[in-house]
Amino acid sequence: MKGYFEGVFTALITPFNQSGVNFDELGRLIDFQIDGGVDGLVVLGTTGEPSTMTEEEKTEVIKYCVKKADKRVKIIIGTGNNDTAKAVASSIKAEKLGADGILAVTPYYNKCTQRGIYEYYKAICEAVKIPVIAYNVPSRTGVNITPETAEKLANIPNMESIKEASGIMAQTMETMRRIRGKMNLFSGEDALNLPIMAIGGAGVISVASNVAPKLVTKMVKLARDNKFDEAMKIQDLILPLENALFCEVNPIPVKAAMNMLGFAAGTPRAPLTELEDEHKKVLQAEIKKVGLI
Repeated sequence: MKGYFEGVFTALITPFNQSGVNFDELGRLIDFQIDGGVDGLVVLGTTGEPSTMTEEEKTEVIKYCVKKADKRVKIIIGTGNNDTAKAVASSIKAEKLGADGILAVTPYYNKCTQRGIYEYYKAICEAVKIPVIAYNVPSRTGVNITPETAEKLANIPNMESIKEASGIMAQTMETMRRIRGKMNLFSGEDALNLPIMAIGGAGVISVASNVAPKLVTKMVKLARDNKFDEAMKIQDLILPLENALFCEVNPIPVKAAMNMLGFAAGTPRAPLTELEDEHKKVLQAEIKKVGLI
C-alpha cells in the first residue's frame, strides 16, 4: 500500500494543565495546524508524551482529536509499544475510535532482532484494516530498521509508509531505493526534510510544523512540485529554528516554543523538565528570526 498519506503531518504536542489534558487548548492547536495547511496530525507520537499519560487520557485524546478534526485532515495515532500484544491492542482501539492510520514505533528497550521487527509490524498490520506507518528512530529505541527489513515490510498489504528518523542519509537513500513504488517514506528528522523529499519522500512527519506549519507546508509543496531552489530558501530560513527545537530532548523545546507563541502548552510531564533558561533565549531568538513573534 502507498499513496494514502502524503504531505505534512504534524507530530502534535499534548497540552497539559494541573487537571490533566487541556482539551480547550488542544482544540486551538488543531485549528492552528489546519489553518496552517497541514495534511494531517500524528497524535500520541513521541511529541505527544503518551508514555506519561494514563490509558483513559489517551482514549479521550483520540476521541477528541478525531471529532475536532472532523475529516478536515487525517488523524494518525501513535500505538507503538515494546510489547507486541499491547501495540496490537492499542492499534485496534485507535481504529475503532476513528483513526485514519497508525504510527507504530519499533519495540524499544527489548532490542529485538530484524525478524522480531518484521513480526511486530506484521502482527499490527494483520490486526487492523487502516494503513500503518513504521517508525524508525534508533536513537530512542535502540534498534534500527535496516533497508533489507524495510523492503520486506513493504510487501505487507496495509503497511503504508516508514517514518525514517535514523538521521543517516546513506541508509535512508538505500531504504528509499528498496521500497520505491511499494511503500512511502516520510522524513522524521526535520533537519533532513528537504533532502529526503529530494530522493522521493512522500512528505514529512514534523515537530517543527507545530511552530511553523505554514513554512513547513510551503517548503514541502515546493519540493513536491520540483521547485527545489525555492524550497531550499525556506529550508535555509527555518533550519536554525529546527535545530533549536532539538537543543534538548523532544518535546521539551517545542512545548516551550508553543508557549512563546501564546498557546497554553503547559510543561512536559516528569521525568522531562522545562527548557533551560539559556536554551529559551536561543529558541526565542530563532522564532523571531523567522517572523513568528
